[in-house]
Amino acid sequence: MSPSILTICYLIASITFIIGLKMLSRPQSARKGNLIAAGGMIIAIFATIFLYQDEELSYLRNKILIFSALAIGTFAGMLSAKKVKMTSMPEMVSLFNGMGGACAMLISIIEFNYQRSVTTAHNSPATFLIIVLGVIIGSVSFAGSIVAWGKLNGRFKDKIFPGQRLINFGMLFLLIAAATLFVYLVPGSSNGLSVQLHTYLFYSILILSLLYGVFFVLPIGGADMPVVISLLNSFTGIAAACGGFMYNNQAMLTGGILVGAAGTLLTILMCKAMNRSLLNVIVGSFGGGAAVSNANKDQGAYKEITLNDAAMIMSYANKVMIVPGYGLAVAQAQHTCHELEKILTEKGVEIKYAIHPVAGRMPGHMNVLLAEADVSYEKLLEMENANDEFKTSDVVLILGANDVVNPAAKNDPASPIYGMPILEVEQAKNVIVNKRSMKPGYAGIENDLFFQPKTSMLFGDAKNVLQSLCAAIKEV
Repeated sequence: MSPSILTICYLIASITFIIGLKMLSRPQSARKGNLIAAGGMIIAIFATIFLYQDEELSYLRNKILIFSALAIGTFAGMLSAKKVKMTSMPEMVSLFNGMGGACAMLISIIEFNYQRSVTTAHNSPATFLIIVLGVIIGSVSFAGSIVAWGKLNGRFKDKIFPGQRLINFGMLFLLIAAATLFVYLVPGSSNGLSVQLHTYLFYSILILSLLYGVFFVLPIGGADMPVVISLLNSFTGIAAACGGFMYNNQAMLTGGILVGAAGTLLTILMCKAMNRSLLNVIVGSFGGGAAVSNANKDQGAYKEITLNDAAMIMSYANKVMIVPGYGLAVAQAQHTCHELEKILTEKGVEIKYAIHPVAGRMPGHMNVLLAEADVSYEKLLEMENANDEFKTSDVVLILGANDVVNPAAKNDPASPIYGMPILEVEQAKNVIVNKRSMKPGYAGIENDLFFQPKTSMLFGDAKNVLQSLCAAIKEV
């Protein structure tokens, strides 16, 4: 009776995962979709604890340890999620993703030790294939995600030394060769290794996978971290799917496949948004401190604008486009930005937001940030639609965005970001750029936009500047 009920519970959980993922595609339903998927996961967890039966038809034991681990993990996860700032969200995503990879790795290790303890007369190569895939993918995801987390918060720097790419490819080749031998030379088969040698081979693969995860991510430039995190997220999903195959667990299998597929599609979309191939991201070190093509170019002088002049121009504009960026997130200025929008709207000014696919530090970063401030979803324009609107805009206000508005992506073939689709803000009549200073953006290159005749710089913390703008506009 229980196995049938357990299967039904897994089916229900799988359906909630699919529905939840579908609802995450729209901001209006994303919160509910997240809760539905979480509810499905709770069903799967408790069904496994109380209904799963092993080969001896006995239910899971050690429930005190299981619930203790659940309580600790739930408390730590909720506390972390509540305390994290929006600017640190990519780091938390990377860290949590690394924990998922670690789980897949540990599951494979435990299952390998179990298979080693039972009779080896009928060991299945398919079982060991799933085990070795789980340990390789999970280990790479875990080690790579931890390095990505360290690079995002500044603990790790880009590390490139001569021959590192060649070493990486060599390590990957060794992993594939060792995994092939591990599956082919299963103990108990006619050509199998001894159990002891097979164990040595397994743990050698584990160590090599962890090293490869570190070396794989370490040289990748900071501006490519969102793409790498998305790729590693897909790895974690695939590793979880391996666990689903291993235990014939439909919930793990469905969830893993959904995460793996979604992560892969997101990685492809982000590469497309930057007009770069995944291979170029992995070996290109974009944003990793490479020589800047326009470093020695005479850009001329930039011009500043006062708060009062900016307030005057925006107050008498017909249409103002706002381009949010990481600077807005750092200053936690989304609520003040929405206040500015309401003040200008009351004066009859049309306000819209231009959102670049990779603005901020992760996909959807700006959408979530503005949704937090109750900005209407209808006012958020994707890049293609926004570029059509700039031509009829009187003012573009750029709040902390940098690389995604850099004309060098279109005009400078020597630039590292050349070919990346950008928000074509220079088509507007006036461009006001709010930044703390003239320092380069995330990609480490100078922005040609700042030196164009129609561009004016408004220096200062985004929140303070927007608060002053609101006060000045009210007096116009």
